[in-house]
Amino acid sequence: MNILVLGGGGREHAIGWALAKSPKCEKLYMAPGNGGTSEIAENISGLNAEDGQAVLAFAQEHNVSLVVIGPEAPLVAGVADVLREAGIDVFGPSAEGAQLEGSKDFSKQFMMRNDIPTAAYATFSDAESAIAYVQEQGAPIVVKADGLAAGKGVVVAETVEEAVAAVRNCFDGAFGAAGATVVIEECMFGPECSLFSFVSNGMSYPMTPAQDHKRAYDGDKGPNTGGMGSYSPVPIVTDDEMAAMCEIMQKAAAATKAEFALDYRGTLYGGFMLTKQGPKIVEFNARFGDPETQCVLSRLDADLVDIMVAVAQGRPEDVHVSWSEKWAACVVLASAGYPGSYEKGKVITGISEAEELAGVKVFHAGTKINEAGELVTSGGRVLNVVALADSFDEARAQAYRACDLIQFEGKQMRTDIGVKAAKGRSAWE
Repeated sequence: MNILVLGGGGREHAIGWALAKSPKCEKLYMAPGNGGTSEIAENISGLNAEDGQAVLAFAQEHNVSLVVIGPEAPLVAGVADVLREAGIDVFGPSAEGAQLEGSKDFSKQFMMRNDIPTAAYATFSDAESAIAYVQEQGAPIVVKADGLAAGKGVVVAETVEEAVAAVRNCFDGAFGAAGATVVIEECMFGPECSLFSFVSNGMSYPMTPAQDHKRAYDGDKGPNTGGMGSYSPVPIVTDDEMAAMCEIMQKAAAATKAEFALDYRGTLYGGFMLTKQGPKIVEFNARFGDPETQCVLSRLDADLVDIMVAVAQGRPEDVHVSWSEKWAACVVLASAGYPGSYEKGKVITGISEAEELAGVKVFHAGTKINEAGELVTSGGRVLNVVALADSFDEARAQAYRACDLIQFEGKQMRTDIGVKAAKGRSAWE
């Protein structure tokens, strides 16, 4: 079959790579793709992934049987709805389902209605009421822009002054319409863990857990980023916690079928905090996470095409998943200055040498081929270097061996991916 993947980051490269391994994938399109996806797919640079009619026209013209929507913006824009109405299978929820990520207030109300454990919260549409609430509650406290803000709309404020500044930042237009409503939450404590599920027709099929590193610098210092590395599985998660997380994901999946006009069909991302009271949801996302996906799909021992088609068609009984016993570690190589301003166009070398190492795969994120035919940087997060190995320590070590072989001007990375988890739960206390 012909398959179209919408998106151009490391997550989409990993999804495309996993799909391309299936004998059922005859032709793969990536829109827009990146400098690495051109090795496995035909990149489509001129297609607006958030324009449902344009995506539909492309799918019909190229006889596409399955569309996989990577980023959140096309989901919130209703691209999946347009395609489904035209009879094309889509892996990705409807616009209504995508509101679990597109509106934090919508998501919190959903959790409260369905007894899903999460932080206490309040929602505000004006700055003065929000500030009064912050002053009453005290700090630490979490301030969130309600809508999509490219991962930058959340502030974990250590002081009341910081929280007040975050509230004013939202209402002063820093995030546009996304900050017109503000959600303020209690600050939960504990290690975080990501658990994705394949969800269809009210059923949840959990994937293997993963954990990412949001801060830019070693020791969890510096500004938040889209993610500087990840690993899977997560050694600090107990069997009881895993069972509780799976139960929460199934409760959420059943609620999507009961509440939404069209049952949820795609990945539901549970961002968990492992508190002393048990796992609680920090947030839901309506798609795969990045860079956790690069580790999770590297460990998938099943045909992703079969899984995604079954999910898209509402046949959860035909979703069969299994996982490699190997450990996966992912290190993000970023441009100098990320997550702030950075230069583009730096020539990249050493990827072929890195991928000659046992168990190593390099997924591209911010790369492109320039007019001279060179692979160059084109984004903040440039490459995702993933290693599979028989132990956690070896996976991390092999990933860093591969990183040392890859060069571009201004390359930056964290050198401590997975170190905290290797020390055990006490590292979070």
